[in-house]
Amino acid sequence: MDWIISDELGLTVGHLVGWGAASAMIVGGVAPYIPQYRQIKKTQDAEGFSLYVCLTLLIANTLRILFWFGKRYELPLLIQSIVMNATMFAMTHLCVTVRKKNQIIRARERIFTDMDRKYFWAWTDFQSYVDCMLVFSVLGAALTYLLIEFSPFVELIGFLAVFTEAMLGAPQIAKNHQNKSTEGMSVSMVIMWTCGDLFKTAYFVIREAPTQFWVCGALQVLLDIVILFQVWLYRHNTAAARRLRRGD
Repeated sequence: MDWIISDELGLTVGHLVGWGAASAMIVGGVAPYIPQYRQIKKTQDAEGFSLYVCLTLLIANTLRILFWFGKRYELPLLIQSIVMNATMFAMTHLCVTVRKKNQIIRARERIFTDMDRKYFWAWTDFQSYVDCMLVFSVLGAALTYLLIEFSPFVELIGFLAVFTEAMLGAPQIAKNHQNKSTEGMSVSMVIMWTCGDLFKTAYFVIREAPTQFWVCGALQVLLDIVILFQVWLYRHNTAAARRLRRGD
């Protein structure tokens, strides 16, 4: 009897741990953007945050959703991709609204249908970002439907999804290098990125996710560390920029 109770208790605890890990995967991916969202909303300044971070995650998670139809991985990872896309659209909407509001001189409207490569992902209206991702999603879905039985193509989608996400930190690294400062970027966001990516990579390994997932997860952790190094490297410039913004 004790063995049965112990066995049942062990199974229950195992289920709770599994559900907890799955929930952490879904919510944990979004959590780092909460402090960045609040900081932009509070300061009404979006210049320190690279919108290409949103583009990177939108592409990566759209590809990951398409990959699910060709190779069924764990459901929490699929849900995480859907939630992350919604979060990135929210971040994009805030940044576009703030930048438009901060324009001293009313600039010419730039929209997706202009097809001007110079202003790609630098449009002045939120609808253009939605339209761009809709076109990408429809074309991707059509191609996936036609080649769903071709295994190398499916594996390529999986690799592109996780590799694109692994390069998430690259736009922010470039932005920090260009500004020689991390002012406007939430350090809390990057710390949460690092913790989340460490957890995510371990989750991929333990749950035996496709190889592409954990290899690119490790690359993502490396880029997070580079950004944290930039926080230290540009600390004096960041402090000076912060004092200037406050008018000290």
